[in-house]
Amino acid sequence: MLKSDMRKTTADGVSPVERLHSLVADDMAATDKMIHTRLGSGVALIPDLAKHLIDSGGKRLRPMLTLAAARMGGYSGDKHRNLAAAVEFIHTATLLHDDVVDASTLRRGKVAANLVWGNKATVLVGDFLFSRAFQMMVDTGSLRVLDILSGAAAIIAEGEVMQLKSESNLGTTEEHYLKVIGAKTAELFAAAAESGAVLSGKGADFVTAMRTYGESLGIAFQLVDDALDYSGRQALMGKAVGDDFREAKVTLPVILAHERADAQAKQFWKRVIEGTQSEADLERAITYVESTGAIQETMNRARHYADAAKSALTAVPASDIRTALADIADFCVERAY
Repeated sequence: MLKSDMRKTTADGVSPVERLHSLVADDMAATDKMIHTRLGSGVALIPDLAKHLIDSGGKRLRPMLTLAAARMGGYSGDKHRNLAAAVEFIHTATLLHDDVVDASTLRRGKVAANLVWGNKATVLVGDFLFSRAFQMMVDTGSLRVLDILSGAAAIIAEGEVMQLKSESNLGTTEEHYLKVIGAKTAELFAAAAESGAVLSGKGADFVTAMRTYGESLGIAFQLVDDALDYSGRQALMGKAVGDDFREAKVTLPVILAHERADAQAKQFWKRVIEGTQSEADLERAITYVESTGAIQETMNRARHYADAAKSALTAVPASDIRTALADIADFCVERAY
């Protein structure tokens, strides 16, 4: 799947993600230090493999949401840094497992860990990171935070299993697709923001607002990625356009294009998704997706969720962090143009 670049700059030369990073810079520096400290293991393969992905230029957006929520809630301790590191470990573990399941060859522009160290080691290091994440959640001393993030880990796994039903299956509905991305992608965004808010102790309205923001942002984020995979644009982060197509994943652009297809196009989709593909098929798939308006419709849905994320922030007191979060929701969609 194409991962579009959230680090692209706006007119002032600074992306909203970079601006948020600057607003929580001290916390992020401490979080990064903690991440590398807690990667330590007497088994050298574990930190070597994990650092291959962790140090490969990821945006750290999810842990930034945790730190931002805690800061906006007025939290004055340091446990939010444990929490942010745990969120990053969960995210990294899911990526390692994803790459094995999808037989990926690239991740963030680098050779995927599963090709370097093999599937067995990659899965087991992912398991190690999950275990470390749970240890760090316990270190916060909050059972509610532990409940939120442990629940999120289970939901993410359920999303992975649900996605198996939609691979090579043109009967996949939009409802099923949204459930999958809500679990696989949006749940960790939601839990990251919610857990930071809970740690601050600010109150139910604030916690609900931050969870809604994270969930809506996560869905918008995934919709944009899925649209870009069929946009015909050059890969932005080391992955080729058409990864989802080659893996026969039935994402919203395919669902919409298939629904709007004529008889000839329906036969094409049945062959390439449920049967076999040739080298020339990707270009034809992109043509069908674009000509049916499926990309624009997917982007319209992404805009809807980005607006929902911004709307959730109206319940949060005004601050530079809130402004950066609202701008990230907008930029999540605008980066595709």
